[in-house]
Amino acid sequence: MVFSSHLFVFYFLPLSLLLYYAAPRRGQHLLLTLLSYVFYGWANPLFVVLMFVSTVIDYVCGLVLVGRWPGWDDNHTPLLPPGGPRSAWQKIAVTASICSNLSLLGFFKYFNFGLDSYNALVGGLGFDGAQWDTFLRITLPLGISFYTFQSMSYSIDVYRGDARAIRNFTDFACYVAMFPQLVAGPIIRFQDVADQLRERTYSSEKFARGVAFFSFGMAKKILLANACGKMADVAFDAGSVDVLEAWAGLFGYAFQIYFDFSAYSDMAIGLGLMFGFVFAKNFDSPYQAQSITDFWRRWHISLSTWLRDYLYLPLGGNRRGPTRTYVNLATVMVLGGLWHGASWNFVIWGTIHGAMLAFERAQGKESFYRRLPGPLKTLLTFVIVCFAWVFFRAETLPRALDYCQALLGLGAPAPGAGLIAGIIYQPYYLIAVAGAAITTWWMPQTWDFTRRITPAKAAWTFALLGLSLVLLTTQSYNPFIYFIF
Repeated sequence: MVFSSHLFVFYFLPLSLLLYYAAPRRGQHLLLTLLSYVFYGWANPLFVVLMFVSTVIDYVCGLVLVGRWPGWDDNHTPLLPPGGPRSAWQKIAVTASICSNLSLLGFFKYFNFGLDSYNALVGGLGFDGAQWDTFLRITLPLGISFYTFQSMSYSIDVYRGDARAIRNFTDFACYVAMFPQLVAGPIIRFQDVADQLRERTYSSEKFARGVAFFSFGMAKKILLANACGKMADVAFDAGSVDVLEAWAGLFGYAFQIYFDFSAYSDMAIGLGLMFGFVFAKNFDSPYQAQSITDFWRRWHISLSTWLRDYLYLPLGGNRRGPTRTYVNLATVMVLGGLWHGASWNFVIWGTIHGAMLAFERAQGKESFYRRLPGPLKTLLTFVIVCFAWVFFRAETLPRALDYCQALLGLGAPAPGAGLIAGIIYQPYYLIAVAGAAITTWWMPQTWDFTRRITPAKAAWTFALLGLSLVLLTTQSYNPFIYFIF
């Protein structure tokens, strides 16, 4: 089930809100958990079993870490001393949590990739007899990359002494399964919502802001992301494309993935507010960044901070000399690329960003970025990000390399490539790209625009929501890119 569907907007969401606010406060978490299981299992009920197993494992590990038994009435558990000594059982518990989550993620996300890579390697070396032929192909559960990171961070935070373990299983299951952010983030850390699970406030102002967040997210998705995505698909799926159409398609994809993902984050934050939860900002105008380092402070903030706190810093961060810092940056970004998908294209995408982060760190205050005017720094950063998006979008590595050649004007386009221009430069697509550019660089962020809902803002909110729902009935193209991650 996706947010931008009539099933969700007109049936699932109103029913969920009605049941939630009609339920007694003590039963709201159980109800929200069950609703989330219905939401998540709509496509495949077996996916719920996998998520439930991950939830149970991390819940038990949390109790082992603090040496407490489950209880319904008392959620207060001791906070482990930060940096203090840990017993063998505590080390076993956190290791079990990390290994079980990474094993689930690794098997379901990388089994097919590992098998295909192995067969390609031994086949290329001439050992065809060593190839492993199997009919087994693993289906990737929706959102597994998000909820495994989220669930795993709970046990790590408890082990570090950054959060208290939770004794009520229903509360913990609600944290893991909460449908607003379940399948595509943002990645919510337990320490950020622990107090809200115990007690949170409800108000008409919070609910109104949630409606505004959801409405603007829907508008970004339907009015901008989908149209830009169609434009990108035409260019990337063509067998050959001219240089101008290649750049047009790439810019279309850059806007598609930004507005698609930030739209989902806006809708998730808005839904959270409707249910009384406050989630952190996940995007901060990333295409206004003036360096790749700045870009990663603004793009998918919940992932970049997760990688920083649970991978980069444990590897040593920047505390072990320049060379180790560069290696750590590159390692984190390569693994971050692989987190997005089981493909060498994602590894290359992560490598490009990792190399740029290391390069900028090495340049320091003497970076050539600092010698350019602000708009040129933003433009240069945007072009680098877009170039890396080629590997993120292309289906295969050869296709990505061919597309890079087209961007640089290398190679001769096939006969008929000029016909792509007639499809790409339709008024509908051009208006959508122009609207995306204006929204990206000149319009206020949803986070700021919705801080105070005035009558004029309310009118804009409902106008955009109404227009989006009308157009939704006419669109057959309505993917959410990050569902596949």
